[in-house]
Amino acid sequence: MSANSSYAAAGVDTAAGDLAVELMKEAVANTHGPNVLGGVGGFAGLYDLSFAKDYARPLLATSTDGVGTKIAIAQALDIHDTIGQDLVGMVVDDIVVVGATPLFMTDYIACGKVVPDRIAAIVTGIARACAETGTALVGGETAEHPGLMGVDDYDVAGAAVGVVEADRALGAERVRDGDVVVAIESSGLHSNGYSLVRHILSNAKLSYADASADLGTTWGEALLEPTRLYSGPLVRLLAHDTLGTAVHSLSHVTGGGIAANLARVLPRGSWVEVDRSTWSPQPVFRVLNDLAGTTLESTEGTWNLGIGFFAVVAADAAASVIAELGTLGLPAWQVGTVSTGERDAAASGWEQGAKGVDGGAVRLVGGYAG
Repeated sequence: MSANSSYAAAGVDTAAGDLAVELMKEAVANTHGPNVLGGVGGFAGLYDLSFAKDYARPLLATSTDGVGTKIAIAQALDIHDTIGQDLVGMVVDDIVVVGATPLFMTDYIACGKVVPDRIAAIVTGIARACAETGTALVGGETAEHPGLMGVDDYDVAGAAVGVVEADRALGAERVRDGDVVVAIESSGLHSNGYSLVRHILSNAKLSYADASADLGTTWGEALLEPTRLYSGPLVRLLAHDTLGTAVHSLSHVTGGGIAANLARVLPRGSWVEVDRSTWSPQPVFRVLNDLAGTTLESTEGTWNLGIGFFAVVAADAAASVIAELGTLGLPAWQVGTVSTGERDAAASGWEQGAKGVDGGAVRLVGGYAG
């Protein structure tokens, strides 16, 4: 028995892996610009960083993430070409938070069995989103884990690298008293809080194929809505001759919800009250809460409720930044103002920093717009 046939007997199909690479090769190559050396299939991806010599002090930014249990819905519906955009959104959009331009990304797919068309669909989705964000997909790995994962099971993860000039890096240290907090609209649930979503639908005995009259789609279609990609427009905003320097910090609203993620990019001692009346969460959030018998307010620490990103900007440029974001395809609006004065610390609802960051304090006030 040959080594390959022994491996096949153990449940690993190397030929299927090779076919998957062939099916995805063109989509991956389309993300490669002149800085990418070599082609698809190397042991490592090579990226020419010569341009960084023009930086006074180039800083590399890196991020890694996955998609979470949203994958379970893609698997249940056998729709795999959108989950890649979710991965890029979760990984690459964290890079721009520090003001960095994304350069390249790698992905990792673990599965119970390599189904070439399925793997190619996932990676094609990743490549398509990478191209949209200006990120080269320079490498990846597909690992077959028979006996550890079911034949239709898979998980995806990725990592990305970006670069920013040191004196243009964004962060809490740039934020000042009186800065305006600008909210940027999400496309829906993005890729967070899906364990709660699946729990709610299970308790309501609903399947992903069931239609929702309130949403105008099936549940599966609504829940697979891809994560909005922010990197491209935000990189262009930060490069703007006058508006770029008006942006002091950015926050990606992912796990942990609205207040906690904003608090991470505010300086210690500052605070913001986010005005709920300035926006109306998308129907998917309202319908899920109605099914669960809960309130929108009770899920603010789990779902983004319509805000995918925050920008903290100089007050005199806030209106122009909001207008420019709209021109770039990102609806945005003012939700609050940074203060360093005294606050009512005894009031309920304050989030003080998050994820190990001793940042500012944030709470949401008022009621949501109808």
